[in-house]
Amino acid sequence: MGAKLRVYKRRIRSVTATKKITKAMEMIAASRVVKAQRQVAASTPYASELTRAVTAVATGSNTQHPLTTEAEKPSRAALLLITSDRGLAGGYSSNVIKAAEQLTERLKAEGKEVDAYIVGRKGVSYYSFRERKVVESWTGFTDNPTYADAKAIAAPLIDAVQQDTAEGGVDELHIVYTEFISMMTQTALDDRLLPLSLDKTVAETAAESKGEILPLFDFEPSAEDVLDALLPRYVESRIYNALLQAAASKHAATRRAMKSATDNAEDLIKSLSRLANAARQAEITQEISEIVGGASALADATAGSDK
Repeated sequence: MGAKLRVYKRRIRSVTATKKITKAMEMIAASRVVKAQRQVAASTPYASELTRAVTAVATGSNTQHPLTTEAEKPSRAALLLITSDRGLAGGYSSNVIKAAEQLTERLKAEGKEVDAYIVGRKGVSYYSFRERKVVESWTGFTDNPTYADAKAIAAPLIDAVQQDTAEGGVDELHIVYTEFISMMTQTALDDRLLPLSLDKTVAETAAESKGEILPLFDFEPSAEDVLDALLPRYVESRIYNALLQAAASKHAATRRAMKSATDNAEDLIKSLSRLANAARQAEITQEISEIVGGASALADATAGSDK
């Protein structure tokens, strides 16, 4: 019985140590997600307004720009997948990878080849384990991305869109990431960044919501030059915003997972404590029974010798 009690106590010490680690990780993630939320809130309006500005330039001119013109028969698409460098975040990475797989299947069903560009060690490991080709990958900054990271990612993607498909270029650019909605809700989604959608109805609706009318523009030196300047910044800002959304989502997922682990550890400690108390009680009861039995035997023996 004493051996069982020692096992329970050893397990309680082990779970208690684990609980301290998960609690610390929960607190760290909680502090990081607040900072990430602020960065998302600061970058989203810029990305939205830049998208609107590029749309206005494209719809306000008759320029056929390679980054805004739909290919007649698109045959190749680039897919940028944003995952995490680390685990311990519940289903965060698996959910966004699943969304990327669904998008890949949809693009292939449309007759398009898919070039994968991966951010985060989790995504890189997933593709490497399945021996899938990855054009380029980036790791080491997913917890705290910077605009410089977004520029580094955007450069080869813009080059691929500008190249002809016969030379290894792509007709479309899609991005798959996790959108931060709240501390409890993060959603994996996919967006097509390029070619930019030039649905004039959407553009007019956005303008009307601000009490504006989309005019016909005159551009200096030309609309194409304006698009050449704006579109790289559009791609960079959208990727940067997606990186920040993904980072905030990852920290929120980590906080939630570590809180769950901490709560489970507390429940396990309570359960083990009850078992340990029961084992201790049984041990004490057995000791008392042995003492009483020994005393009774001794009394019987003494009584027999007196006779």
